[in-house]
Amino acid sequence: MATIHIEYLGDLRTDCAHLQSGTHINTDAPTDNQGRGEAFSPTDLVANALGTCIITTMAIVARRDGIDLKGSVLDVTKVMTSQPPRRIARIEIELILCAMPMPDKGTRAQLEKIAHTCPVAISLHPDLEQVVKLRWEEVATA
Repeated sequence: MATIHIEYLGDLRTDCAHLQSGTHINTDAPTDNQGRGEAFSPTDLVANALGTCIITTMAIVARRDGIDLKGSVLDVTKVMTSQPPRRIARIEIELILCAMPMPDKGTRAQLEKIAHTCPVAISLHPDLEQVVKLRWEEVATA
């Protein structure tokens, strides 16, 4: 059974439906490749998939250990090649991890390893450089 249904809308745009939930996202070609850049591009979604996989997988393990990562933020930068063939050359992720309670050094190391071994990270081609920078911030208690 299909997971996603994609309809091409014309003018380099798509409507993508997640069949289980019914949610939709749209894509548009980027401005540097004949599009208007009015929605995520397909390559933006690859970079987004890496960032969301990292934090989601980390949160699954953290929750198992009684740690809440709510409020953590990621800034994702996608860098395309300058020479053909057009492809993603590098994805840079700056991750500020807010944790309550702050995990011990061993647990932090375990969670940080996930940033490099989540399902999307290990599914991407090894030529695609993944640069992940992490910073931990303890959440202030009220």
